[in-house]
Amino acid sequence: MTTSTPNPFADLPINPSILRVPKSATLAINEKSKALQRAGKRIYRLGLGQSPFPVPELMVSRLQAYARAKDYMAVQGYLPLREAIAGMLRRTEGLDSQARRILVGPGSKELLFGLQMALDCELLLPAPSWVSYEPQARLLSRPCRWIETRPENGWKLTAGDLEQQARERDGKKRQLLILNSPNNPSGACYSETELQDLAEVARRHGILVLSDEIYSELHYRGEHRSMARYYPEGTLVSNGISKWAGAGGWRLGFLAFPEGLEALLKSMIVIASETFTSVSAPIQMASICAFEDSPAMLDYIHACRRVMAGIGQDFSRQLREAGLQVAEPEGGFYCLPDFTPMADRLQNYGIESVADLATRLLEETGVAGLPGSDFGLHDHLALRFAFVDFDGAELLQAAQEKPDLVIDLQLPQLQRLQQAADRICDWLHRL
Repeated sequence: MTTSTPNPFADLPINPSILRVPKSATLAINEKSKALQRAGKRIYRLGLGQSPFPVPELMVSRLQAYARAKDYMAVQGYLPLREAIAGMLRRTEGLDSQARRILVGPGSKELLFGLQMALDCELLLPAPSWVSYEPQARLLSRPCRWIETRPENGWKLTAGDLEQQARERDGKKRQLLILNSPNNPSGACYSETELQDLAEVARRHGILVLSDEIYSELHYRGEHRSMARYYPEGTLVSNGISKWAGAGGWRLGFLAFPEGLEALLKSMIVIASETFTSVSAPIQMASICAFEDSPAMLDYIHACRRVMAGIGQDFSRQLREAGLQVAEPEGGFYCLPDFTPMADRLQNYGIESVADLATRLLEETGVAGLPGSDFGLHDHLALRFAFVDFDGAELLQAAQEKPDLVIDLQLPQLQRLQQAADRICDWLHRL
């Protein structure tokens, strides 16, 4: 008969900052959706915002060619890649961007975490904001302040909102504002005038801005504007190949630093040298072409924009006609319908919170969405849907072969998205 021995590490101390932070909401909903699918339930996976499109063939062929590259790259990133990134920022945004002020990392998410680690700042976030900004601050025990936005403004931060928080500020820490456009979770995009007004407030109050532009090339009209155009001295630009190049699994992102923030860049290089060391050599070498102005990349990006614009317009229209308050997205993969106008009907149905709403919708319709509370939005019954549950390779090819193809949910390639919209609308009508 064997006797079990006590586990000597049962009381192993874990950093309390980590214990207070749950698993990333987007990854958790993806795992839950997969588990329900394995159990035989028909699930429409509108929770995780992964690009539905294949990696461009140009990048794939380059990766094959560089597969034998095995040496460690420079911590800051492969110089030809940094030169290509700087060239893209000069070409598309007119920025004074230089390779010496670019830092390459294993996805922009890792770089955002490193930035918060390097800075002793209070984080400013418009509510709603992407699910990982605030948990990263909590992991590092950094203070975070939410700034409420309104659905009538398209869930966008206004200069008045930013000015109000600056007047109410009672701390002495420098502040870091993260501004994301095109926006996750709402699909909203900031206009030139809106960015100019925000830049004026940020400059007056000395607020550092991180402009998260991971969806920049998926602005449906190709009219993305960077905050760095209007506030160049105080804006860092974050971007990568996860969304507009379909290469989330490649894990490559970058930060572009303005002149005058070299000390911050050096601090982040130190952090990188002691954490991820450098990004995979073949990935860096193969990704250079993503940032170059080639006909193949432009054709790919324009087709992706066209597909997502048609889907976003039709999907949001159907939800709006069912009685939800939802703005038509202007870029990216998302919309953020507000169920608050139906709050009384939902309460009569036993739904008291946005978490209840997300759970019941998933269980009763099979449609997975994320509650707005995961994005810092606690006063509205809002859910984020990522309309990416379709065969992106097939539809992308059709869009490239037929420039006059009308993109809406009636296309056979978008059958699952149409079914998801139908199930949401039917469920609402039954309330």
